[in-house]
Amino acid sequence: MSYNRYADFLTNKYGAKVYKVSLHLEGTCPNKDGNCSSGGCTFCADVGTAYESPYETKSIPQQLNDNIEYMKKRYKAKYFIGYLQNYSNTYMSKERLKDVLSQIKHHDLVGISISTRPDCINDEYLQIIKDNTSVDVCIELGLQTVNYHSLSKINRGHSLAEFIDAVLRIKNFGFESAVHLILNLPWDDMTDTIENAKIISALGLTYVKLHALYILKDTVMAKQYYAGEIELISEEEYKERVITFLRYLDKKIVIQRIIGRVPEGYSIFANWGSSWWKIHDDILALMQQQGYQQGDLCDYLNGKALQANYLK
Repeated sequence: MSYNRYADFLTNKYGAKVYKVSLHLEGTCPNKDGNCSSGGCTFCADVGTAYESPYETKSIPQQLNDNIEYMKKRYKAKYFIGYLQNYSNTYMSKERLKDVLSQIKHHDLVGISISTRPDCINDEYLQIIKDNTSVDVCIELGLQTVNYHSLSKINRGHSLAEFIDAVLRIKNFGFESAVHLILNLPWDDMTDTIENAKIISALGLTYVKLHALYILKDTVMAKQYYAGEIELISEEEYKERVITFLRYLDKKIVIQRIIGRVPEGYSIFANWGSSWWKIHDDILALMQQQGYQQGDLCDYLNGKALQANYLK
């Protein structure tokens, strides 16, 4: 494998097949409710990322049990990670967070993954998570890009500084960390792609999850797209950016995925009309043909100039 694959990492860590099971909470984020902004990110729809279960009404224990049983039968998985996926899952009262965590219990559960925003991380909430969990914890941070000018253009509501602060605090508590990145935002170029990899490597995150930008119906970005105000790169250039990103990324960092997917009914543009798995396989084939590996260009940390000087 040309990159450090998540499924392989989990199997090696826990000794058996592990699957994430999504858990849906009713919630919001500070970029929607007026705390940071009332408009939200320009690419975000009303349902957030909960395309498969936007109106889930089951309790957390019911969702957990039902999803685990389904994954056991379909994928023969043995262990599971409860995934609080939609919206900002640390943006709630402290008492509610304690209550939510108390419900995520199952004898086959080995971890909890909590998706949130960089500006929804602080020490008090991290301590609550530490005190109310007995399994491995990963905090997933939506960042999208390290280019703070692009963050402003998509109305992200935070800058790069909040992300750096959140990662350092998460590491202080001994939790794993993950970052979500979009490598083809209209205002980013290959320099930003490389800088994404460099900053993620320097901070030492545990996981990376890559997305190709998809444009959802009834969003600000959809209006920009129809008006010709944004231009998207080609599928081939996206593949090139993913490969370049992986080559500059520290080989120890685990890749959860290199392209995402969204149901066609929600989008006006997604993955250039191609299937996610074909793009994924094309990227792997290109890396194998060229002999590229994750991290083969990660030579910029720990005083690169001094290291070169030692050889003189």
